[in-house]
Parts: sequence; structure tokens; C-alpha cells
Amino acid sequence: MYLTQGLHRALQQKPGSVATIFQGRKRTFAELASRVAKLAGALQGLGLKAGDRVGMLSLNSDRYLEYYLAVYWAGGAVNPANIRWTAPEIAYSLDDCETGILIVDDTFTAMAQGLKQSCKSLKVLIHAGDGEAPDGMLSYEALLADAAPVADAYRSGNDLAGVFYTGGTTGFPKGVMLSHANLASNCLTVLANGVVKPDSVGLHAAPMFHLADGALMNALLAAGATHVMIPSFTPVGVMQVIQEQQVSASLLVPTMIQMLADHPDMARYQLDSLKTVIYGASPISEAVLDRAMKALPSAAFCQAYGMTELSPIATLLLPKYHLAEHRGLGKMRSAGTACTLAEVRIVDGEGQELPLGSVGEVAVRGPGVMLGYWNKPAETAAAVRNGWMHTGDGGRMDEDGFVFIVDRIKDMIVTGGENVYSIEVENAVLKHEAVAMCAVIGIPDTEWGERVHVAVVLKPAAQTTAESIVAHCKTLIANYKCPRSVAFLDALPISGAGKILKNKLREPFWKDQQRSVG
Repeated sequence: MYLTQGLHRALQQKPGSVATIFQGRKRTFAELASRVAKLAGALQGLGLKAGDRVGMLSLNSDRYLEYYLAVYWAGGAVNPANIRWTAPEIAYSLDDCETGILIVDDTFTAMAQGLKQSCKSLKVLIHAGDGEAPDGMLSYEALLADAAPVADAYRSGNDLAGVFYTGGTTGFPKGVMLSHANLASNCLTVLANGVVKPDSVGLHAAPMFHLADGALMNALLAAGATHVMIPSFTPVGVMQVIQEQQVSASLLVPTMIQMLADHPDMARYQLDSLKTVIYGASPISEAVLDRAMKALPSAAFCQAYGMTELSPIATLLLPKYHLAEHRGLGKMRSAGTACTLAEVRIVDGEGQELPLGSVGEVAVRGPGVMLGYWNKPAETAAAVRNGWMHTGDGGRMDEDGFVFIVDRIKDMIVTGGENVYSIEVENAVLKHEAVAMCAVIGIPDTEWGERVHVAVVLKPAAQTTAESIVAHCKTLIANYKCPRSVAFLDALPISGAGKILKNKLREPFWKDQQRSVG
């Protein structure tokens, strides 16, 4: 199993079909394959050896797809940098796995020049822009023009495909090592369930450095489908490109879905080409999902649950479970069932499987489980035990094998001896007519240990009070679960993957405490 396989098939079967569309620029599979083989040759000419890491620090573009494929073609491993991280965090990830070559676009040239000075491993900067390369950088297009194409190295199986850094919001980032077999087997999950088809036109609106979008990218590649890229997510940008390019499939994180569903101009665009929306990377409330399904009636919604360490998908909640006839079964509140080639269990602290309905830790086994964390054997051993990846997510399983995620284990709030799962509280708060977004955390309480606190972002022009939020919650959930305090914010802190950074919300409350929640 190797990640350039789909490109070889497309080159053989449909060389003249459109492979990529970016800002009006279209390239066929024949053109894509030619550019990939030349970029691979250029990278080898710069000293790339088998397994060496090549980084990219860039917004989304057609060149980002070329980067992934060319590094695999050349026999190297990718290290896509998180564009939301600070320079020191990125520098750590580059040096940690000894990344010697970094490709950057116009947005990050200034940061990259600073990284070149601070990183011990970084030797070469390649400018992937349309203008002239800045001093000290090689031109991406000039390298392609001058390079001779090389044959595919055909790295495969357990050969390292990439080091994907995660967890940079608390402590040092961890480099997740994923093989060709890890990533290729995971994309079979998407194909096996018909989420992506050979005639799909897939939109990359989520950041391409992140494996949430990578799941879509690899599946589109395997299917020989078309990739459409926009530099970064904006609601209007997404709606425009869906209309103009007849996009049929996209992966969106919940914050993106919410911004689309609530956008006042949505009715002005023709969006009925969109047939599939895959969502994941963080929880979504039923209230937001209902608004999105109403706003995009042509689209079937499919939830993917997983994590980078799982390449990344572990379970799927297929579109049929979002429909009205299945609502009564309560399955839509779940993350679905174990995907093709994966096993999922709910286990206790000793790794023993718990009875159905019991809350424990979600553990996953299968060919998507990572090779390990780069240079972190202790962390690897703690996470992967007897072949099972211990996710750190709390969950339960029903009699049909549907997994219900109750919270990150560390996000569980213990107040007065009672366990409160923040997702349940967030679902209640989000049903308030004035609330657009929210995040529930535990904060210190001298009497109860922790108390439930919610940070709220209101809908445009909406007004309400903390008392109204609490009273509303009391009609939906038990009193002890209801927020004891409410903060109204203009925006919530969001990671590059679209996740709400709860540690940032916790910091001011816990910084002077002897005990803290990570």
C-alpha cells in the first residue's frame, strides 16, 4: 500500500481529466504527475534521502497537494507545519524530527526566514509563490523547470510517510509517525462507505496541514477525483467556490459548519451541487447540525471521529442516521460505529473492556494505529498498549456498537463528587436562541472542587443574560450540570484545526491553583 498509487491509476486511466483547481488555475492528472515527478527530482537533487523529512508552511493551494505527492514520490516523509502555531512551536517541530527542507508560500516567508536562523536542522527554504523568490530562498517553479523527472521510489507498507505534529496547545508538540499503510488503509474507510466517488469534486477548505482534511485528500487521490482548493476558510469563499466549481464533497469542522449555516447571504448562492459534507475534528451540537442540514438540503452529512494517531478515522456516523426516520433511535448523538478495518472498545484504566453502556476510555485497534511518537518511546508506550490506541476520550457503547463520546477525559468536570460531561452542557446551552457558540470548562470552586463555567458567543445582534442561559439549561439538564457562571466573549480561541482551545479558557482560572486541569 502506497500513497502515490491513486496518481498512477489516474495517469493511466484519465490523464486529461482535471486533477486540481486553485484560483482559476486548472491542471490535469498528466500535468500533476509531471510536476510531482520533477519536484521529487528537485528534492533528491537537494540531498533528500529515503525517509528524510520535508516540511511545508503554507495556506492551502494546488502546490500543497504536489508537495505531499512529490515527497512520497521522492522517498521522503512529510512534516506539514501547523499555520496557527507560533514560530517557536514550529521551530521545535522542525528540529525535533530533523526537517532539512521547508517549502513556504508568500504568507509565511518572513517567519520562514526567522526559522532558518533559529532551527539547527533547516538547511533549505523553497518559495512556493507566483512571484520572485526572496533572497535566501529557492524558487519552487524554477526548481521544477530545471529538474529532470525521477521514477517513483514506491515507498510503501510500514515505511514512514509523515510526521504529523499534534498537541502543541499544552506542553511540547508530539510528532505522530504514520506509515503509507496507516494512511492508505484509512482512506479505504472513506471509499468503502461511498463518501467519496471517482466523479467527486472535493473542496479543501479545512487546512491541508491537518489530517482531518488529509482524510479527504487521500480518499480523493485514491478515487482519482478532482481537488479544489481555497487558501483558507471563509463562509463567502466556500459558498462562491461551491457554486463556481460545482463542488460535490467537502470536509468541514463544526465551527466552519456553524459559520456557514448562520451566514446571512447563504440563500444568494446555488449550493445544490454539494452532496456530501464530512464533519469531524471536534464535537458538534444537534442544534448547529439541524441548522446546517436545513441550510444545505442537498447534502448528506457524515460524521468522522478519530485523531491524528489513528490516521485519522476510527468511527463513522453515516448519512442515514442523520435523517428524521432514525432520529428516534438516538443514533445521531453518537459518533457512529467502528469503520472498515478498525475495532473499537470502551475500556477501564487497566485496559479491560467494560460492559455496554458503561463510560470509560475509547480504545481503537487496526492498521490505522500510528507507528508511534517521534523520539518519545515512553509516551508511545503509554498510548499504544497491546496494539490498542488509548484515545484519552471518554465514551460509551450501545448494544448496536454505536460509540457515544461523552468528553475528553481531562475535560470531565467533577463537581461535588458528580461527573459532568461538558458536551452535554454545551448541547443544552447551544439550544438557547441567542447563542451562536459556547465552550464549557471546569473552574476552581472552594466548596465543590470545580464548578461548571460556560464561555458564550452570541449570535449577531442577539442579547441575553447569564440568568437566562442558566434558566434555559435547567429545563434541559439536571441542576448540578448547569453552569454556575457565564462569560460573554466576542470570540472563542480556535486552533488551526478548528478546535476550541479550552486550555486557553482555563488558564486565567487555574494559573494560581496548586491543582490544575490540562
